[in-house]
Amino acid sequence: MSVFAYSPWVAPLLAAAVTAAVLAVLLGGAAPLRRWLPLDHPSDRSLHDRPVARVGGIAIWAGFLPAALFSAGPVAGNLAWLAPWALVIGVSFVDDWIGVRPSVRLAVQTLAAVALSLALPWERGAEGISAQHVLVVIGMTFAIVWSANLFNFMDGSDGLAAVMSICGFAAFGAAAARAGTNADVFFALAAASLVFLSVNLPPARTFMGDGGSVGLGFLAAAFGFFGIRAEIWPTWFPLLVFLPFAADATVTVLRRWARGDRLFEAHRTHYYQRLHQMGSGHRGTLLFYAVLIVGTSASALFTLAVAPGVGWSVTAAWMIAIGGVFAGIDYHWRRRTSEQQ
Repeated sequence: MSVFAYSPWVAPLLAAAVTAAVLAVLLGGAAPLRRWLPLDHPSDRSLHDRPVARVGGIAIWAGFLPAALFSAGPVAGNLAWLAPWALVIGVSFVDDWIGVRPSVRLAVQTLAAVALSLALPWERGAEGISAQHVLVVIGMTFAIVWSANLFNFMDGSDGLAAVMSICGFAAFGAAAARAGTNADVFFALAAASLVFLSVNLPPARTFMGDGGSVGLGFLAAAFGFFGIRAEIWPTWFPLLVFLPFAADATVTVLRRWARGDRLFEAHRTHYYQRLHQMGSGHRGTLLFYAVLIVGTSASALFTLAVAPGVGWSVTAAWMIAIGGVFAGIDYHWRRRTSEQQ
């Protein structure tokens, strides 16, 4: 039984309190401490014009880990995710401080994703591991690595990654609670992200940094797959919850690949970045994407409760709607570009 089982609010409150305390120390500390913190300097990818600290991840994990380690839920309580996740955030924190080559980061993320995929409980027949198992592990590895980078793509605009984490993990928690299983870890992660949002709202005092954003993306995929294996939710559920941001990153990368762009090169062509540059700014972009993810998360929970059999149809409908939004952004972006020429 979970240490927090006697009250579903203990884990989230603990996570929120510790996260707030760590943020207060990191952002309100003495000058020597502030000079030690890693900074996100303006670059070709940035939407800000001043250096911003990258320490939100430290505070989020300080609040989340106590809740995770004392949970006994069938999803998060299976600590098979812990070592791969620690490997991913370890190299990500190094990247925040001194920088790591993209190829090295990707190799570490892939190794961690393979380890996590193999750690899931597999049903093996007499013949042992089949070709189907191998294909599933490959597919899961790709999805986990993609999800890990998805949050990182969105950490460049104030509040986006935090709102994605709050809505996504709160939806996981609500679905787990509805299934009668332990949801405290999901709500604890959402609570820690909510406290972080208070210092990440425009104008942001700090970003998550790679140590925060990549780790959150990794856990979004890890917990999503554990929930599927535990039959807490169907396969479509995690995808629909995070769909607005997954669609933005996926379409952007595919377009850049089709144009022959260098995929590891900094850029400002994500749809949220274009929306920001067209005049929405940090606040308008945050509001726009917050409405989208609240909509997909609420739709996912409602569909799971009422008609889970139509989940893929609801996901497809949202894909069409978001595609229409992206087409509208593309149209106005082309007009803006032609007017500037």
